[in-house]
Amino acid sequence: MGHIKYAGDVGAPVEVAFAYTDNHLFVPDWLFGIGAFEPVGELENGPGARYAAALQLGLWHPTIEWEITEYRRNAVIGYTVRRRRQRKTAPAHPEPGDTAQRPVLGTVTVRFDPLGYGRSVLTTEVEYDEARSLPGRLGAGMVAAAVDSAVRRSKSQLRREIEGFHGTDLVGRIA
Repeated sequence: MGHIKYAGDVGAPVEVAFAYTDNHLFVPDWLFGIGAFEPVGELENGPGARYAAALQLGLWHPTIEWEITEYRRNAVIGYTVRRRRQRKTAPAHPEPGDTAQRPVLGTVTVRFDPLGYGRSVLTTEVEYDEARSLPGRLGAGMVAAAVDSAVRRSKSQLRREIEGFHGTDLVGRIA
C-alpha cells in the first residue's frame, strides 16, 4: 500500500472545519478530480454513510464508492474507497456483505486538531493499493506522484474553502 500524509493549519476552529468537511455537498468543491459526490442509501453523513463519487480525470470518468468507516465528531472522518458495483443504482438496503465483496482501492482520513487562537490543524492521510502486475509496478512512480499531487491540491483547496466558509482568509498567520 502506498501512503501519503500531509498536515497544515487552517484559519478556523475545529468545529467549523469539521462541519464544512462533513457536508457531502461541499466535497466536489475541494476534493481534486471529483465531479459529483452523491449519497447512496438513507444515511447522508456519519458512520456507514456511502457515496457514489464521479471522478473526472481527463477522459476517464469512473464512478467509485466512498464509505465513512471512521467518524468521531470534531476529530476524524475516515473513508474507505471501493470499486463501484456493475449496476449503477444501489438498493436502499444493501445486502449483508455487499461492500466487503468489492475490492478496496484505498482509504482517506482527515483528522482535526485544535491549534488555539481560533485555528486548527488538518491532517490528511491517504493509503492506496499499489499495482501488483509488472506494467503496474513499472508505472508505480508515476501513480505515486499523481496521488501525491492530488492529495496536496485537495488539502490546499480544503483549507481555502474552510477559511472562506468561516469568513476568514488569514494572509498573515499567527506564529
